[in-house]
Amino acid sequence: MKCRYCGHEIPEGMLYCEKCGEEVRIVPDYNPLDDMLTQQIRGAINGDDSYDDYLDYQAVSNTDPRRKSAGRSTGRNTGRTSGRNAGRTYGRNTGNTTRRRNTDLQRGNTSRNLSEREKKRRQAERKKALRRKRRRCILLIMLVFLLAAVGIGIAVYQMSYKGIVGKGNKALESKEYNAAIEYFEKASDKDNTKADAYVGLSKVYIAQKNLSRAESVFLDVIKEQPKNSDVYQACVQFYMDTDQKEEIPMLLEDADDSVREVLGGYIIEGPEFSLDDTEVFDDVQELSLSAKDGYTIYYTDDETEPSINSTKYTEPIRIGEDETVIKAIAVNKKGVPSLPVEKTYTVELPIEDAPAVSPSTGQYDSAMQIEIKIPDGYTAYYTMDGNDPTTASKKYSGPIDMPSGETIFKAILVNGKGRVSGVTTRSYVLETE
Repeated sequence: MKCRYCGHEIPEGMLYCEKCGEEVRIVPDYNPLDDMLTQQIRGAINGDDSYDDYLDYQAVSNTDPRRKSAGRSTGRNTGRTSGRNAGRTYGRNTGNTTRRRNTDLQRGNTSRNLSEREKKRRQAERKKALRRKRRRCILLIMLVFLLAAVGIGIAVYQMSYKGIVGKGNKALESKEYNAAIEYFEKASDKDNTKADAYVGLSKVYIAQKNLSRAESVFLDVIKEQPKNSDVYQACVQFYMDTDQKEEIPMLLEDADDSVREVLGGYIIEGPEFSLDDTEVFDDVQELSLSAKDGYTIYYTDDETEPSINSTKYTEPIRIGEDETVIKAIAVNKKGVPSLPVEKTYTVELPIEDAPAVSPSTGQYDSAMQIEIKIPDGYTAYYTMDGNDPTTASKKYSGPIDMPSGETIFKAILVNGKGRVSGVTTRSYVLETE
C-alpha cells in the first residue's frame, strides 16, 4: 500500500508513513450517495416507490459537512439521472455495489482487527500500570518498614553497651571528662565483663595525668574477675601505651592458666645462667647468660633490680671472691621484659692455714724479736695475753720485742675478703740478767 500523501510504500500492518509521518487511512472515505442511488434503482426496477421516503439528503448533508454539495447535487439530479441513465447506472452501480460490499467486509474485518489489537494494547497498558502501582505501593511499604527498623535500631543502639561507650568516647574526644566518666561507668554497670568501658575510663584518667588511677581501673576489675582475659589484655595494652612494660611480667606472674594461655605472647622466658649457684667455687669464675633469639639481656651485680637501663649483656661476667648476686632479665623486640632471674654465687679462695711466726717456742736469755710472715693480700693480727686474736686485736706492722718472762703469743692472717686463717701460737720465756 502506498501513502496517499507522498506515495511512499507502506509495509503491511504499519499505521503511519515512515517517510512523511502521516496516518494511514485504511478505510476509504465513505460516500452515502452510492447506497442511496443503489436503493433508488432497485425501487425503480421493482416498482417500489417507498425508497423515495428513505432518502433524507438534508440529514446526510448535515451528518457529513464535506458532503453537502454532494447531497445538493444528488437532490437536483436524482430524477434526471434515474430517467435517462437508469439502465447504465444500474449496470455500473451493480458492479460498484459488489466491490463496495467486498470493501465493506474488508473494512469491517480490518476495523475489528484494529479494534481487537487496540483493546489488547489498552488492556496490556492497564496491566502494566496496575503492576507499576502495586510495585510503588510495595516499595513505599518496604521503605516505611525500613525507616521504622532503622529508627528502632538507632534507638536500641543508643541504649546498648556499645552505644553508651560510643557516647563516652565522643565526650572524651571533646574533653568533656565528667560526662565521659558517667557514660563509661554506666556502660560498665550494664556489662561489667567487657573491657571497652574500662579502657575508656582509663583514657580519661590518662588525659587527666592520673596514671595510678588509670591503672587501678584494671587492677580492681582483675581482682574481682581473675579469669577475665579481656580485662587482662586491656591492662597489658595500658602498660604498653604508657611505657610501663616492666609491669607486664608481674601482672601475668600469678594470673590464671586460662589468662596466661591467651596472653602467652607477653610472657617472656628469663635468661639462663651457665653456673650452678648451689656450688661454692674456690677460684674466680666466668658466668655466661643466654636467651631466645631476638631477646636482649640486661643485668645487675649490685643487688638492684635490672631494667632496660641496666648493663647490657655482651660478654661473660667475672665472678670474684666472696658472694656475688647477679640479677638478669630478657627483653623481646616489643620491649616486654621477663621476670628477673636472680642467682647468688660464692667464691672462696684457699687461705693460709696459719701464719708463720718466728722464733719458735722456747726459753731465751737474750733480747729477741717476734716476726710474722705475711703473704700478699693478707693482714696479720696478734695477742700476747693468751686470747685468740680477731680483726679487733692489734694489727701487725713489724717485728715485736719479746717481753721478759713468760709470754703466750698468738697470731692470725685475714685476707682482703675478711676470711681469717688459723691461729698460730707460740710460748716464750725470756730470762735476762
